[in-house]
Amino acid sequence: MPDLYLGLISGTSLDAIDAAVVDFSGTPHVTAARSYPLEDDLRRGALDAMAGGGQVSLAQLGELDHRFAIAFSEAARRLLSDHDIAADDISAIGSHGQTIWHAPEGDHPSTLQIGDPSLLAALSGIPVVADFRRKDMAVGGQGAPLASGWHREIFSHLAPVAIINLGGIANITLLESDATKGFDTGPANGLMDAWAYKHGKGSFDADGEFASDGEFIPALLDRLLADPYFALPPPKSTGKEVFNLSWLDAFLEGSERSADVQATLCELTARTVADAINASKARHAILMGGGVHNPLLRERLAANLSIATLETADQHGFDPDFIEAACFAWLARQRLAEQPGNVPDVTGAASETVLGGIYLP
Repeated sequence: MPDLYLGLISGTSLDAIDAAVVDFSGTPHVTAARSYPLEDDLRRGALDAMAGGGQVSLAQLGELDHRFAIAFSEAARRLLSDHDIAADDISAIGSHGQTIWHAPEGDHPSTLQIGDPSLLAALSGIPVVADFRRKDMAVGGQGAPLASGWHREIFSHLAPVAIINLGGIANITLLESDATKGFDTGPANGLMDAWAYKHGKGSFDADGEFASDGEFIPALLDRLLADPYFALPPPKSTGKEVFNLSWLDAFLEGSERSADVQATLCELTARTVADAINASKARHAILMGGGVHNPLLRERLAANLSIATLETADQHGFDPDFIEAACFAWLARQRLAEQPGNVPDVTGAASETVLGGIYLP
């Protein structure tokens, strides 16, 4: 008998809501998945809120919280309808929500994901598990990355292996025979998307064409790599609160060609991810996330890897676009089973803990 959970996430790239139904009755596998583009004004509203450095009105935040819940419920409804799956067959929805703020350091660490789970439960008629990150932070963790436990569930047989997720931020999981490690390496698509949008190239650099029109600038790359974040030991996590256009502008001299800057940002992602993997025991690196569709980024990442061979998740039976959505289906199942969802060696938490709250329809 199927054991179905539905995962939902809108990532830091803010390009779409990814939805995936996962069947856990045997070896976990995705039975239905699709991406549903965000309405442009909703995307811009979220980007504006994130760009404000935390200075967003309560009215704006409340509206975004409500609208994202509606968008998540519509994505869930459409996925189930498109694949003839009854809502009653879904045990729970695991909703990551949309991260608006993530500040895991300091005296008062905080993180905020919007997309009202009470409204999502009411609209979908399905129990919702949400607010995963704050429980990990409550026990001393960074609240991110949270996918490492799921990566261990589905890829541990390949150890030693590195799992690379190139979303708005790049993060890796390092699976060894006796350990699971992981952290955010730095910027990925989010910074490149913002630079492309600023220069009239659309909301993202399609097929890496903008970056391919330039050449990376070694001196600029060296300045970017000198940012203290890259030298920090794990556990560590980051977001657009740090790696945004204001951060980039501080390193620019003003005379650079825009395409050359884009090529440098691409090289920055490739270099920082590869450096982390090169320092590990990994002999394979499995790529997932939106960055898998950028040929130049894939090429530069492969070129910077010293030992590990670069593969994609679909070579191992998983669509690289939906592993993260599937992760939140898994986290929902862990919550209902009262099983831990975090990996302390990854997040820095003092202990394993059950993640998320349950919201009934």
